[in-house]
Amino acid sequence: MARIPKETVDQIIHHADIVEVVGDFVSLKRKGQNMWACCPFHHEKSPSFSVAPAKGLYKCFGCGKAGGVVQFIMDIEGTSYVEALKYLAKKYGIDVEEEEKTPEQQLAQNEKDSQFIVSNWAKDHYHNLLLNTDEGQSIGLSYLRQRGLNQTTIKTFELGYSLDQWDDLMKTADKLGYERKYLEKTGLIITREDEQGKDTGRRYDRFRGRVMFPIHNVSGRVIGFGARTLKPNDKTAKYLNSPESEIYHKSDVLYGLYQARQAIRTEELCYLVEGYLDVLSLHQGDIKNVVASSGTSLTDGQIRLIKRYTDNVTVLYDGDAAGIRASLRGIDMLLEGGLNVRVVLFPDGDDPDSYIRKVGDQRFKDHLENASQDFIQFKTDLVAREAAQDPVKKAEAIRDVLQSIGKVPDPIKRQVFLQQTSQAFSIDEQVLITEYNKLVRNATGKAAGGTNSGGSGLGGAQTSGAAPASGAAPRPAPRPMSPEEEAEALMYGASPEDLAGGGDTLMAPKEDLEPVPDVQESCEREVVRLLLLYSPQPLAPEVSVAQYLLQQLDDTPFKTGIYGDLLHLCREELEQGRWPEVRTLIQHGRSDIRALVAELATEKYELSPNWTTHQIYVPRELDQLQIACDNAILRLNKVNVERELAIRLEALRHPLDDDAMMEHLQTIRLLKQMDNQLAGMLGTVIPRSAQ
Repeated sequence: MARIPKETVDQIIHHADIVEVVGDFVSLKRKGQNMWACCPFHHEKSPSFSVAPAKGLYKCFGCGKAGGVVQFIMDIEGTSYVEALKYLAKKYGIDVEEEEKTPEQQLAQNEKDSQFIVSNWAKDHYHNLLLNTDEGQSIGLSYLRQRGLNQTTIKTFELGYSLDQWDDLMKTADKLGYERKYLEKTGLIITREDEQGKDTGRRYDRFRGRVMFPIHNVSGRVIGFGARTLKPNDKTAKYLNSPESEIYHKSDVLYGLYQARQAIRTEELCYLVEGYLDVLSLHQGDIKNVVASSGTSLTDGQIRLIKRYTDNVTVLYDGDAAGIRASLRGIDMLLEGGLNVRVVLFPDGDDPDSYIRKVGDQRFKDHLENASQDFIQFKTDLVAREAAQDPVKKAEAIRDVLQSIGKVPDPIKRQVFLQQTSQAFSIDEQVLITEYNKLVRNATGKAAGGTNSGGSGLGGAQTSGAAPASGAAPRPAPRPMSPEEEAEALMYGASPEDLAGGGDTLMAPKEDLEPVPDVQESCEREVVRLLLLYSPQPLAPEVSVAQYLLQQLDDTPFKTGIYGDLLHLCREELEQGRWPEVRTLIQHGRSDIRALVAELATEKYELSPNWTTHQIYVPRELDQLQIACDNAILRLNKVNVERELAIRLEALRHPLDDDAMMEHLQTIRLLKQMDNQLAGMLGTVIPRSAQ
């Protein structure tokens, strides 16, 4: 296993800005001190993913993913710790010196990394064949130039060519020491089998005599290939793609996203096309915010990829009516994913690639601007034309449009779309609302196994299987509150339990709540939290929070292992002349330590600036650290006393000799006195003098 010196690791972590790194994968927006986005690790429509620049960590309050800058790369890319460090080193121009390894040792580092390595090598091999061999230049490069692609585009997308030979790639890989098993795992070579499905021992290249389109993940690593044959009347498929592998899952990949992600974020818009050449031609025409589904049906994974960078998608279609109808389901999925969807059509016979080459860059951009229309309006016009004067077809067309409207999460947008549909079909809006609510009830009923359990109904129509009380309006199904809405509700006096049901109004707490955590664990957690967040803060001249807490805790046992371990790490940092900082401990080798540090250091809610605007002073924990530290120590001591008292009282239930009985009684008396004193100091009992 490769080893990176600690000095280099420290340098990488010091230079890596978590906002810059995370910002390469999601679109962050500042709210208060932190940055927020929709989580890249799970599907969500309201942002619950927070980045704290001052602490150098991220935390998702939805799925629980958390950590520092290295952990983020490990999570998003599925790489090892070492590979994540290399990624960051490359980004920040830091040289990483490792122990020298043979090609075989490098490949054996782990299965996944080895597949990345051979895929990257194959990309370079194909690119070299395209530019520097007679066959590559005369066939592959000639084709690309014929399609109008220049040298810059070819290099930007690292296009290549595979020689029309059975084993060129395999033989070259053998000479350089790359193991065939990784070429097979990535689908670069194929095993020939006999009629019984047994391995014949023969291997050959998958891609032969084809222009190669490397497929990159969002960090720029090659994970697979698309390949186009150039042979006329070839019986094989025109396009051939890499098979699924450990590093390539086509349902989670969009061609061109690596090259387009910054432009998508800047333009706040993603153009979605079908083919490789569509992406290449538009990118060359200075329309860089374009990606392709590569001819596959749109998937949830691809939609989540787009939503990392923008909420706005414009789908570019050719004029083929059959192709448009086949793609409508995919656009419904975009709507369901919370994206704002528009559509641009091109004249019959043209696709984005052919049209931009025909009319030029500027006229193409003008067409994108002038021909863009909202998808619901586009679909309404399309099905209305097809239905014409046929009443049956018209009714089905209306239901088809209503199904798409039902995918839109925003209730205001749904209402607007219903009004537009009413006008387009010349049908009363209330009739549409009634039909829409019927579709919602049917859909939710099927989802609940036949029980109508709610839905996103409109216009006051009942969407629940139970009848409302007489004279009462039906209650809509609650939607989850966003973190910002929860914070605002809490600011105005709601308790966390009030928010248990979510929705537009405060709900009664759920009866099936999670069990109350162990009191001992909670007290230990609070002490460690204060130590972690406020170590260098002064409590008195030359006495910091860290020094005070560790001195007070010198003889106090911790019962929860991980809190004891973190306390020990903090003590070690202090003994070595360093403050126990979140930025340091978040990079610890133990994943449970990293997760705990992230959890303790992340604050879900921030105080609204409205309090300051209205000149209302709200005390902060930072202003009351002495009280917070004293209370944490007192509570921990009290829970330890109570635990020991319970042990002693339990002992009295068993037979004891006189001496043991007296010793227990004396200890119990002392423990009760200590417990009362601690309770008085905490203010949890009323002293007799005050009664």
